[in-house]
Amino acid sequence: MASLDIITTDNKKAGAVDLSATVFEAAVRPHLVQAEVRRQLAARRAGTHSTKNRALVSGGGAKPYKQKGTGRARQGTTRAPQFAGGGIAFGPVPRNYSHKLNKKTRAAALRSALSWQFEQSGIVVLESLDSDGYNTKRMAGILKDVGLGGKTVLLVIDEANATVEGSARNIAGVDVIRAEGLNVYDVLRHKGIVFTKASLAVIEARLGDRASDQPSDQPADAKEA
Repeated sequence: MASLDIITTDNKKAGAVDLSATVFEAAVRPHLVQAEVRRQLAARRAGTHSTKNRALVSGGGAKPYKQKGTGRARQGTTRAPQFAGGGIAFGPVPRNYSHKLNKKTRAAALRSALSWQFEQSGIVVLESLDSDGYNTKRMAGILKDVGLGGKTVLLVIDEANATVEGSARNIAGVDVIRAEGLNVYDVLRHKGIVFTKASLAVIEARLGDRASDQPSDQPADAKEA
């Protein structure tokens, strides 16, 4: 079982914590990670794109010219797609891009992402991350002291903390997320992940040792055989 030092905001050692092997030493499965990132990004799409087809474009009630004798192809309306100002053929319409991924797959993808970050030595555990009022300079100093200054950092807190969230808001590349909302996409797009001791406990409880939550890479018919 791996362990990490718990450090204070002054970068002094305050103990050690044993990390759950299930959460931070899981096999990295790129296909599950990719599937979860696709799901997250698809859910963010507004899907509000829209065009007008020939039935929705105004005008065009009269036949543009007579049916025969002009030497041109017969036309019934100027709102057809081949005319300037006409409707769009097969244009985009409003739609919902989101799709589902089962809970076991999503949990396994998050374990994979956290395990990959641990392999890259990108995880830091702080004893606490309390801030005396809104102090962006102090927050930037803490990140610099723990070796993450100038890097993209995800701060994971156990519960809502307005002063911490506000202090980190104006630091470029730094985001704050609550443990309940930790996700694959945010884990992967930051160079470092800073957990508080309390938020680490929440994550391990959420993704802990539950064998039934481990998805199989084998297809269903193979298992039945």
